[in-house]
Amino acid sequence: MTPENPRILHATCVDVDGRGLLITGASGAGKSSLALQMIALGACLLADDRCAIRAENGSVLATRPKTLPPAIEARGIGLLNAPMVSKSSVHYVIDLDVLETERLPPRRAINLCGVDIPLIYKSNLDVLGQSLYLLLRYGEFDIETGNE
Repeated sequence: MTPENPRILHATCVDVDGRGLLITGASGAGKSSLALQMIALGACLLADDRCAIRAENGSVLATRPKTLPPAIEARGIGLLNAPMVSKSSVHYVIDLDVLETERLPPRRAINLCGVDIPLIYKSNLDVLGQSLYLLLRYGEFDIETGNE
């Protein structure tokens, strides 16, 4: 896996201030819907439905595959323009195929391109998009130390 030959994932990616969120899940799981919610709050779209990823300097960099249009699908409406970024450092992954059962879940990680990335499971929270936007924008609060 090199910059010329990145790994392609079935995922949507949004970015807030250079911090990327990979949204994974089966077809119809709500990847684009979640991205649309976050874009409405101020996130930028990197890619919808497929992302190219590669390791770079100890982090995972996501880009839009060249064959993918710079747009997002809104089911029942069509392809929409959105604010775009060309690359993002992946800071979190959310898996929409797994339902979170814990109120304050343990820290989890997924290894992408040899780098451990924090992993979040889907919740039935009505404000999931808003919560993820805040996470990307402002980070997590560490309850053990009282620090951000």
